[in-house]
Amino acid sequence: MKKIFTIISCVMLLALSSCTKQYVSPATTNQTVYADVVTTDWTLYTDNNGSKSYQAPINVPMISHNFAQIGGIIVAVSYDGGSTYEQLPEVYANISYSYTYNTGNVTLYAQSADGTTAVQPTLPIKVKIILVDSNS
Repeated sequence: MKKIFTIISCVMLLALSSCTKQYVSPATTNQTVYADVVTTDWTLYTDNNGSKSYQAPINVPMISHNFAQIGGIIVAVSYDGGSTYEQLPEVYANISYSYTYNTGNVTLYAQSADGTTAVQPTLPIKVKIILVDSNS
């Protein structure tokens, strides 16, 4: 009787402790957009606090209002024509690069590394914009 009880207890213990695997498939709607920003694309910008920087807007029509609210944007730049990318924010050649995005637009910003003055980039930049979809 003890053997049967022990066997039944072991079987129940194994059955109750088994786990269920759940697989989450990655989103397939992520997109990558490339843009080239040349030195003449940068314009002087003054924000509400009076801070100055240079800005370069990039038209990205895939960023809908809904996507801007629940999706995500990753921006990387290349100074060597696309061989190597560095994710923003970034300081390169004593210029601090950052970005913002909203519906239909990604805007790059450039200023001195210490943030005190606007500095216009003098190199062409290849930009990779990765649109990461999310299900709210």
